[in-house]
Amino acid sequence: MQCIIIILQVMSGNYYIGDYSILRNRQVIQGGEVIFESRENKPVSFFTEVYKHFGLNYPRFYKMDNLCKLGFLCAELLLKDKQIQQLYPAGETGIILFNAASSLDTDRNHQQSISSRLDYFPSPSVFVYTLANIVIGEICIRHKIFGEGTFLIEEKFNPSRMFSYVRQLLNDDIVKCCLTGWIELDGDQIDGIMVLVEKTAPDPDRIAIFDPGILTKIYSQIS
Repeated sequence: MQCIIIILQVMSGNYYIGDYSILRNRQVIQGGEVIFESRENKPVSFFTEVYKHFGLNYPRFYKMDNLCKLGFLCAELLLKDKQIQQLYPAGETGIILFNAASSLDTDRNHQQSISSRLDYFPSPSVFVYTLANIVIGEICIRHKIFGEGTFLIEEKFNPSRMFSYVRQLLNDDIVKCCLTGWIELDGDQIDGIMVLVEKTAPDPDRIAIFDPGILTKIYSQIS
């Protein structure tokens, strides 16, 4: 597969995509290349395999629901070796995520635990994840990110909405670095993409201008 990160001359007034990660179709894609492929169909098995394959060490991972695991793994692979904590103060990094189903996958599990009056036993460990914002919280805890954090619901992947929201944060100097993407999980359907957007070009030899067209190309790639 050819990498779709496009080499562009650095121009004033632009923001930049330094890298991206995708978890979809039992694959992990980093910067346009498939770096891992699994035979597991169920999300929980796939996520655990990815976690172990890349030698991640964060015991809290096993307590997360599937949506959080998807967002966590996208961020973990995207930020691995990036050292953003050294590049940006914690309050200058933000996380803006989107999906269509919110926390519906976990909501169903919670509903099952309270639907029967005879077998009524809601689980606090499930209930805590019945908000999509918890995905952002888990990533912030892991990477010590204290900047702007918002999880928005869209009917479908909307690159223009993603672009305009993040660009406004950067224009207003609210953040200098932002993780943004589409983190969708509904049943066995996994669709996770996360990009790292920065105010300055992180690496002039491997950058893409942050704009809706590039976001669409990244999201639409099929291995």
